[in-house]
Amino acid sequence: MRLLHLGNVMMDLVLAVPALPERGGDVLATDTRSAPGGGFNVMAAAARQGLPVTYAGAHGSGPFGDRARTALRAEGIDVLLAPRTGRDTGFVVCLVDAEGERTFVTSPGAEATLTLDDLTELQPAAGDLVYVSGYSLLYEPNRAALTAWLPRLDPAVTVIVDPGPLVRDIPAAALESLLARADWWSCNAREAALLTGADDPTAAAHAVQSRLKRGSALVRTGPDGCLLHHDGAFEAVPGFAVRAVDLNGAGDAHTGVFMAALARGLTPAGAARRANAAAALAVTAAGPATAPDARTLDEFLGRR
Repeated sequence: MRLLHLGNVMMDLVLAVPALPERGGDVLATDTRSAPGGGFNVMAAAARQGLPVTYAGAHGSGPFGDRARTALRAEGIDVLLAPRTGRDTGFVVCLVDAEGERTFVTSPGAEATLTLDDLTELQPAAGDLVYVSGYSLLYEPNRAALTAWLPRLDPAVTVIVDPGPLVRDIPAAALESLLARADWWSCNAREAALLTGADDPTAAAHAVQSRLKRGSALVRTGPDGCLLHHDGAFEAVPGFAVRAVDLNGAGDAHTGVFMAALARGLTPAGAARRANAAAALAVTAAGPATAPDARTLDEFLGRR
């Protein structure tokens, strides 16, 4: 059993700021760092739990692409495609305010050039997990490739979709194709509200579930944990109280660990509890890829 990640690895330029600047204003960053992010965070979280992971997305041939590949291989993640020549991997400017909230500006690069031919080498088997990011559906080449490839998958392959914060910008036909094939739709409460128009997370979780053709819904509710809608049953899985330092990457840690736990055979509720713990640990450290390894997570859950 393995995870095939079809999202986008990018470079994160993270700036800590006391508050976001007003329009036309300026603010001095108190800290600046750069690291691979985007899909890297999800894959690292899953790999640190022992799940074999392959990155099947596109990547560039410049310095950002080099750093991304180095980081992927350091986590034991296989890289399927050769670098794109003449184009670098894109980057994300992430502003983290004094309360730990993050705001993004994305500059796409080579990761936005996936084609159907790139996916021909992929042969997911029954029991494999395929991860799709809503960000990919914003890029025309990736969107065309994925919407053509996903319907061909063996029904026994588990597809996990994270629509991302720009879910309302995904073209309607592409969005419906994801809703039709997703086995798990994993998003945060804000994204669920954007998708359904329901501000209450519980109502939004029910509304997301009603739009899925075959899958189940997971709605992350921050420190409260997450909501599960699975096999006709609804459950709130509580979170873990911690002192948050940086919320960047918490959702990615949650999704990566949730997938790894499902692959290990945990029930959805058990996997969600483990993912809640991973997200709680992730926010106690600065940086986008702060998901814990399996031993650290086991020790944390053992104390709780």
